Amino acid sequence: MENAIVIGIAGGTGSGKTTITRKLAEHFGSLVTVIYHDNYYKAHHQLTYEERAALNYDHPDAFENERIASDLKALREGKIIECPIYDYTIHDRSENTLTIHPSKVILVEGIMIFYPKEIRDQIDIKIFVDADADVRILRRITRDVKKRGRSLDSVINQYLNTVKPMHEAFVEPSKRFADIIIPEGGQNQVALEMVINRVQAHLNQYQ
Repeated sequence: MENAIVIGIAGGTGSGKTTITRKLAEHFGSLVTVIYHDNYYKAHHQLTYEERAALNYDHPDAFENERIASDLKALREGKIIECPIYDYTIHDRSENTLTIHPSKVILVEGIMIFYPKEIRDQIDIKIFVDADADVRILRRITRDVKKRGRSLDSVINQYLNTVKPMHEAFVEPSKRFADIIIPEGGQNQVALEMVINRVQAHLNQYQ
């Protein structure tokens, strides 16, 4: 789609990036397209549940990065894509896909989207959502236990063994690629309004 822009929303686990993305999607509705990097976790159908649960999902190599980069390029060109769906309850990709239609504004959200160059090169505006580490871990515990059926011990162990070290190795350094850094996550109303105004300005050019 000619003159489409891609806005990337990155940040650590529990930073509030999903809240920002959701609020933008609610505000603009069908005028924007949203895809999530999490849906591009690699499929591991050949592994047992226990083996899949033991994988490191917080490393850039856990994702099918070339596919999401290709899908972003296709959306920019006005093409419909079939986005994979990831099922957190089984630690594996679903057999189903989600049909995604293009628009003038494409939002892509994920922890690692600024790290792989092939994804980063598809993003026009890079937003990094920041929050203190203690706030992020509490949000992650709440989300994984209540919404993803995880035990408290498994969430804490994963955070200490992979989430925290991978955040320090890959996510935090990727902040340097950001055009905009939003502190306090989805609670930063001033920053959210600025992003809304930027998206609206782009849409106004082509209405």
